[in-house]
Amino acid sequence: MKAINIHTVLIIGSGTMGQQIGLLCAIHGFTVHMYDISNDALTTATERIHHLAEWFEKHNVKDAIKATQRISYYTDPAQAAVDVDFVSESVPEDPALKAKIFSDFNTLCPQHAIFTTNTSSLVPSQIAKETGRPDRFLAFHFHDVRTTKIVDVMPHPQTSQEALEVTIAFAKKLEQIPIVLKKENNGYVFNTMLMTLLSSALTLAANEVASIMDIDRSFMGVMGTSIGPFGIMDSIGLDTVYKVTKYWADLLNDKQGKKNAAYLKFYVDNGHLGTKNGRGFYTYPNPEFSKPEFLQ
Repeated sequence: MKAINIHTVLIIGSGTMGQQIGLLCAIHGFTVHMYDISNDALTTATERIHHLAEWFEKHNVKDAIKATQRISYYTDPAQAAVDVDFVSESVPEDPALKAKIFSDFNTLCPQHAIFTTNTSSLVPSQIAKETGRPDRFLAFHFHDVRTTKIVDVMPHPQTSQEALEVTIAFAKKLEQIPIVLKKENNGYVFNTMLMTLLSSALTLAANEVASIMDIDRSFMGVMGTSIGPFGIMDSIGLDTVYKVTKYWADLLNDKQGKKNAAYLKFYVDNGHLGTKNGRGFYTYPNPEFSKPEFLQ
């Protein structure tokens, strides 16, 4: 198996990251099968992928809209798995759910197919056995493809050298910059640093030390960035940040982490999910932190 032999990519999960990864693969000439459990989810994904393709064309990516024709949508897992060479999974951060999905697709996908997870916080060894092909399984984690070309490549102890090399080469075919981890690490490289920042910001807000805007102003003003930690959380999706925060708080029995998760849950329960639906800690498309007077 070599990267040159990858022709068809299966995207499991049609949410924000699934959409981005699927379109990125299509733009670079790959046939894409996108799978989700409901037609409603796929309808939403189709619309958002079209808008994302328009964004890419406005930013000088030729034929991005035309590339969407290489994406097919499936609710039938057997159909989605036909002739796939590479699998990228982006479903919620639940190891039991991920394990079941991979186990199911292991019986449907060709034996040569490499399985990868786009998990933000888990490590592949947690579910490697359940995939049925631990030697051809590893983490392949994307960030927002609109703003960065960095991808994390994280094998587990049983990942074969071949699968690792193919995944690295595939990343380069997508014109991404692979960051290869020497050992498993929850949160990879950037996310490890980022989650520390976001946790600190949430702690300040949940403990009523400072307001959301002042916390962002502090970070932006000192670091000279165009966005602060709460704006970053909006771009990630508050539902995703909540799930990751709660998972680790529960696992470690972290009192402050649980308080931070409860703080996030209020926003999620009220439908404030971030940029994906126009309202999170800020209101989009013109959030307060993007206005010149924010730091005045």
